Amino acid sequence: MRPMVLLFVALFNSILGLSVLFPIFGPLGRALDLTELEVGLLSAGYALMQLLLAPVWGRRSETAGRKPILLLGVTGFAVGFYAFGGAAWAGMNGYLGHGALLAALLGARVVGGAFSSATLPTAQAYAADISGREQRTSAMAVIGAAFGLGIIFGPAIGAGLVELTGGNLLAPIWFSASVAVVNAMFIALRLPEPEPHRALEPPPPLGELAKKVWPILSIGLVATVASVAMEQTVAFYFQDRLGIADTETPKYVGAALFVYGVVAVFAQGYLVRRREMRPITLLRFGVPLAIVGYAGFVFAHTFWELTTALAIQGLGQGLLLPGVTAAGSLAVGDESQGSIAGLNSASTGIGRLAGPLVGGGLYQLLRELPGVGPEYTYALSAALLVLVLVVLLAYPRAVSGR
Repeated sequence: MRPMVLLFVALFNSILGLSVLFPIFGPLGRALDLTELEVGLLSAGYALMQLLLAPVWGRRSETAGRKPILLLGVTGFAVGFYAFGGAAWAGMNGYLGHGALLAALLGARVVGGAFSSATLPTAQAYAADISGREQRTSAMAVIGAAFGLGIIFGPAIGAGLVELTGGNLLAPIWFSASVAVVNAMFIALRLPEPEPHRALEPPPPLGELAKKVWPILSIGLVATVASVAMEQTVAFYFQDRLGIADTETPKYVGAALFVYGVVAVFAQGYLVRRREMRPITLLRFGVPLAIVGYAGFVFAHTFWELTTALAIQGLGQGLLLPGVTAAGSLAVGDESQGSIAGLNSASTGIGRLAGPLVGGGLYQLLRELPGVGPEYTYALSAALLVLVLVVLLAYPRAVSGR
């Protein structure tokens, strides 16, 4: 197999293991008597580690090699999720009180996030190593397609496991951790170490690099806050909007996210790769589509209305994400691919830190306020992407991918 195909498989397995949990995170939190904000805190702890360590892992992969760092990230993911499942099991069976349970769950998420933060920046740098500048947008679209396929199958598998096990919300967690173990074996045995591009000069300091590409990083940050605020609350929203039980929610959310993933894969696997659009073009199309999707979420009341809004947002996100990663990769030289991938992951890490707190906290607040509904959480996501449009208009050359 070609290295890009092998990288695709490795990254797909990683995203599959993560997205299996999407439809069960909300119901599991409620089954453990956690509030929406506490569930958001668990996601924020995971994201905080990505924010702090992704640049370190990306830069470390320049000297230690892409494969060892990628393997470390996937193995750490497995350890973190086994620990998370164990803590959740102890809480469900009454072995941990509320405070101890929250601390144990948060600790497991922090450990998992610390190591798994190595996966994405290293994968992006790996893709840059094995592609020329002319093929860079296409290579980043392959990574996006791996994400999309993981989102297609992961939520469906997670919901199916809950259904097959008679409502066991922990089954997807054990499955997710086990997939990571298999993925680590695959990387160790099959994925080759890429031959890096010959560096003509040492990479600049991270601070200097960040100043150069800050418009790209800011777009990734804001778009991630908007997206994660939705991801964090989507299971709650389906449950509240449709009036369904905890154990029924994964089935509906899994089906909707399956559609979301199909649309995202179509955008990244076909539109981006076949049409060879420049990063700025992807952003100009993707951002408005994502805004329409978020706005549709506000007014949706039925399952199909919610799913349609999610699909439109997925189409926009499927164009937006490879546009951001390709623009960043093309903005720097070959000697800085690991560094820019780490900075990009750090900026999205800030988004994944803030998104759960903003989304979960706002959703809880709006749900409890009389006369106001939680649907306005998604109006905030739409408003954030309007800010991204402002950056695109103000700094077109910085995100042009040239």
